Formats: sequence, structure tokens, C-alpha cells
Amino acid sequence: MQTVADIMTKDVVTVKPETTIRQLAEIFETRRFGTLPVIDDDGNLVGIVTESDLVEQGKNLHIPTVISVFDWVIPLEGERTLERELQRMTAQTVGEIYTKDIKTVAPSEGISSAADVMSNNKLHALPVTVAGKLVGIVSRIDIIRNMIPT
Repeated sequence: MQTVADIMTKDVVTVKPETTIRQLAEIFETRRFGTLPVIDDDGNLVGIVTESDLVEQGKNLHIPTVISVFDWVIPLEGERTLERELQRMTAQTVGEIYTKDIKTVAPSEGISSAADVMSNNKLHALPVTVAGKLVGIVSRIDIIRNMIPT
């Protein structure tokens, strides 16, 4: 059985939380990546950032629907939702936009397991970790290439 280790990219381009939005955009544009792992100074995976995270900065601000009750204004979607949206739109660093709740895969797992995680979670790439350390990344194209007989 082939494993994730057999098809993953080992030389992974990464960013750190302090990477600027401008630097991130340049990496996405020049390297043609859509997903980048975010690591700390010790090489621990702390999150993931995607082109979609970056694109959200350019969207229009959605003003939440509110209810007015006895002179109180209550946002239906909650103040936290509005606050998060504002924070993402005005972000200056990766640390302000990356996703902390991420799915990962171990190098020893089967390719079909990685494909299941990607499919079920609508992901384009999965970080490969061992004890929290990033050791690679596997993308949809890696899985597709593996299907083609050589």
C-alpha cells in the first residue's frame, strides 16, 4: 500500500504569522500555490493560509441584520462575527488571517485516507506532520499524479 510519504512534497514553502500580507500575495503569485502552511520559529505547524483567506480582504463589509428592542440594537449574527470580519479585512500579517483549526495527515497514512480527508473537508492540500512538526504537504494534484500509471 502506498502512503502519503510516497507522494508528498517534502521541501515545503511555508510562512510565519509575522509574514506580511504583501509578502504572502507575492508568494502566491510567483510560486503558484493556493495553500501554505504557517509555522512558528520551532517549525511547529500552527495553521494554514489560503488564497481564499487573502481574497476575503477585498470583499465588501457585510453589515449585520439587527433587531431593535427597547432601544437596544442586537446584531442577529453576533458582534463577534462582525468583529472577525473587520479584523480579516484590515489584516496586515498572516497571523491575522490564517486558520488555526486545521486537518493534518501522518506520513504513514494511506493515500486514500488523505483523499477522504480532502474530499470530506473540501481541502486542496493537507499538511503532513509528525508530533506537530511539519514534514511535508500533500495536495490534490499529488494524488491525481499517483493515479496515472508510469
